[in-house]
Amino acid sequence: LIDVVRAQLPGRLHLIHRLDRATSGVLLIGRSPEVAATLGQQFMQRSVQKTYLAVCRGWPAEHGTLDYPLPGVRENSERKAAITHWRRLQTTEVSVAVNRYPQQRYALVEITPETGRYRQIRRHFAHLRHPLIGDTSHGRTEHNRLFKQYFGSHRLLLHAHSLSFDHPLTGERLCIEAALDAEFASVLHTFGWLLPHATSRASSALPHPQL
Repeated sequence: LIDVVRAQLPGRLHLIHRLDRATSGVLLIGRSPEVAATLGQQFMQRSVQKTYLAVCRGWPAEHGTLDYPLPGVRENSERKAAITHWRRLQTTEVSVAVNRYPQQRYALVEITPETGRYRQIRRHFAHLRHPLIGDTSHGRTEHNRLFKQYFGSHRLLLHAHSLSFDHPLTGERLCIEAALDAEFASVLHTFGWLLPHATSRASSALPHPQL
């Protein structure tokens, strides 16, 4: 992605943070070393607020926080603090049998990670036994297959919806948002799910995912 952006903009570019390959949404890029350093410091100080949207199996509590340390890329590496907050936005039941259950429950959740560990959201929701739909590493194959077969969803349903941070030059608080892509939005439409007013308004103003 950074190579694609470099082909469109002059000068050096600096990737401030990362997203999993399968995750869509906001990605922040700095256009000078000074800006990159300032923004990087905000991430380290946890003053950047990251908000994600995801679809998970089952109905988690209406809101909650999971404080569960996670290892790095290697499972045997040192575990570090990892904190994830969530809010359940919408729910649905699907009349398709999976294993011994005639109906399946799914939920749309808004997630605010306080830390940024490797695959934190995916691993935390798997730990809660509410794995994300489309997660081929930590999810449930039968539910991923259901979404492919019945709803045409072949992706991880995890989207980095917004980033809030202080402008590195002016100090002004900024919020950058990215709309859902067509495939993710189609799932919401199929279930009749509506986003909260502020989120919905921001998404409708951005017809395509933004950097």
